[in-house]
Amino acid sequence: MSSLHPHAFISPEFLIREAREMWEMAGAARLRQQVFVAEQGLFTGHDRDAVDQIATPLVALSTLAGEPAEVVGCVRIHQASPGLWWGTRLAVAADHRRVGRLGAELIRLAVSTANGRGCTEFHAHVQIQNVALFEKLHWTLRDHVTLHGAPHAHMTACLPHYPAIPDPGRGFTARARRS
Repeated sequence: MSSLHPHAFISPEFLIREAREMWEMAGAARLRQQVFVAEQGLFTGHDRDAVDQIATPLVALSTLAGEPAEVVGCVRIHQASPGLWWGTRLAVAADHRRVGRLGAELIRLAVSTANGRGCTEFHAHVQIQNVALFEKLHWTLRDHVTLHGAPHAHMTACLPHYPAIPDPGRGFTARARRS
């Protein structure tokens, strides 16, 4: 008999794609609630805003027997003006942060999706503790700002490092890093 907790299993493979199914969008909303409201306390009640009405939600899905099972990461992107895109609300479930690549893969899909839709600039306000990750992914620090009472960095992506993805709904797979 195994002493492992049934939720201790971490899928070895993840799907990174645009959220198109209702359960995927609901899972992204739940994850954002968990991370930004319950865990980080950046918002009271909920983190939804007007951007949700126009944004494209992207998700990282754990798999079970090769099939999508659970939303374990998310980000949303939107075009603020022609060619100017923003990525916001990047979140990875606490028990999946050590997987190693989910945040980076969501960032790659976000910028590459915008590139496929005519992006000329891609911006994000990044929590300070994540600046080093973004710099490794070819982002440039533009300014320091305070959002929702927390320090953030205004950063921009180096677009040539993110080839256009024409159909983010197809997405791609990512493997968990081995320990």
